[in-house]
Amino acid sequence: MKILVAVKRVVDHNVKVRVNENDQAVDTTNTKKAINPFCEIAVEEAVRLKENNIANEVVVVSVGSAAVQEQLRTALALGADRGIRVETEQVLEPLAVAKCLKAVVDKEAPDLIFLGKQSIDGDNNQTGQMLAALCNMPQGTFASKVEVAEGTVAVTREIDGGLQTLKLRMPAVITTDLRLNEPRYASLPNIMKAKRKPLQTYSLDALGVQALSQVKLVSVAPPTQRKPGVKAHSVAELIDKLKHEAGVL
Repeated sequence: MKILVAVKRVVDHNVKVRVNENDQAVDTTNTKKAINPFCEIAVEEAVRLKENNIANEVVVVSVGSAAVQEQLRTALALGADRGIRVETEQVLEPLAVAKCLKAVVDKEAPDLIFLGKQSIDGDNNQTGQMLAALCNMPQGTFASKVEVAEGTVAVTREIDGGLQTLKLRMPAVITTDLRLNEPRYASLPNIMKAKRKPLQTYSLDALGVQALSQVKLVSVAPPTQRKPGVKAHSVAELIDKLKHEAGVL
């Protein structure tokens, strides 16, 4: 069984980002980059399936400039077998990314496709669903548990009312949630081995994908600063503030 895992290069989640001077984008100059945390969970799940002899190959794919090779090599150090980079200098929207991944799926014919449920930069939660629709495959989103059987996969997903379990025929698309697993750290020997693992590059033209923008970015602004709270020293004072200052009573 072959598993394809999509990973995205994002600003490290520990970095506090700032809006640039033109209010048109986030300033990423000299910021640390990493694999999107949800994508890292997807890689970990695929590698565990391989370690349990359920899968025999794990392929990671990313869309972006030459810089994404760093994250692909990290995924290879975590246990993936080979990598694919779809080369573009553009910042693609989710639909364009899904089209790129669909072209890779057509070439690789994987049995399972893992993606993070969303990226921590765009926060769109769209690519996995769009990919499933383009590939005409069943999908299991927000997966907190994955169990593979002969030709099927059971996905337990988190919903507002609790948990829901879906049984999907493979090939299928699965997007991973936080509680699916705890990603490992790459060891130094595996980091060295990853440098020798194959990494293939495709252009958008080679995949037959047109990266046309459908969304116009108007402006970017930081969240509004919240006013500091106040401490009420008695119930009467609290009720008075709720009535006259907060206006909720």
